[in-house]
Amino acid sequence: MTPEEREHHRKGPVTLRGAQRPDRTTDQRLLEESASGAWVHSDPWRVLRIQSEFVEGFGALSELGPAISIFGSARLGEGHPDYECARRIGAGIAERGYAVITGGGPGIMEAGNRGAQEAGGVSVGLGIELPHEQGLNPYVDLGVDFRYFFARKTMFVKYSSGFVVMPGGFGTFDELFEALCLMQTHKIDMFPVILVGRDYWQGLLDWVSSAVVDRGMISLADLDLVRVVDTAEEALAALGEAIRGDDEGPAAGEHRTSAEDEVVDAS
Repeated sequence: MTPEEREHHRKGPVTLRGAQRPDRTTDQRLLEESASGAWVHSDPWRVLRIQSEFVEGFGALSELGPAISIFGSARLGEGHPDYECARRIGAGIAERGYAVITGGGPGIMEAGNRGAQEAGGVSVGLGIELPHEQGLNPYVDLGVDFRYFFARKTMFVKYSSGFVVMPGGFGTFDELFEALCLMQTHKIDMFPVILVGRDYWQGLLDWVSSAVVDRGMISLADLDLVRVVDTAEEALAALGEAIRGDDEGPAAGEHRTSAEDEVVDAS
């Protein structure tokens, strides 16, 4: 095994290999229950580390400009139809003057970054510390590594003008439903959420529109928070319709939460 092939572990900006690789992630250590009172001494320092992640993320992305996030499975490689679709979407987003933000990993994330880079746009990857990870993909031009999922997810919401959600697993579902929850509860302003691949998403939508709506868990109007398309061209057209239209170009500024508006108003 060459030095380049050795398994590595990222902790924010730090890379660890060999015996230096920890057996637990930072999130696991933060959330575990401790039988002793040792957390009294360690958690205040964790707060500072968490604060630093927000500061680093805000600092890296504050001048990014308008951007669209692309989510999807890390398990699909080049040549897969979903990979190629995400690649075309990434290119189309860049050609319309938006940056492309992904989770920075392989699969759909790589495809979105690759499309943006090939089109001459800004390609952003927000990486995360995981027990088994492959680091940022080679098509990321601006990369930020995070220890904590919640800090990373804040960056996706804060700096995105829309989400394009390709087929994916639990991580993709997590990003999708968090965005829908924040919009439904008016914690953030509305922005387009485009689901790509009707054959993949239709079963979920059928369940939501029947069992969930019928039991009053959500209202029928909440289904309007998402739009389903089948092709890259349809996804780009839907984004263009939702964000001022292609002719007017990208909206200026970043996507800001209601809480941030309150801070600005109070000042």
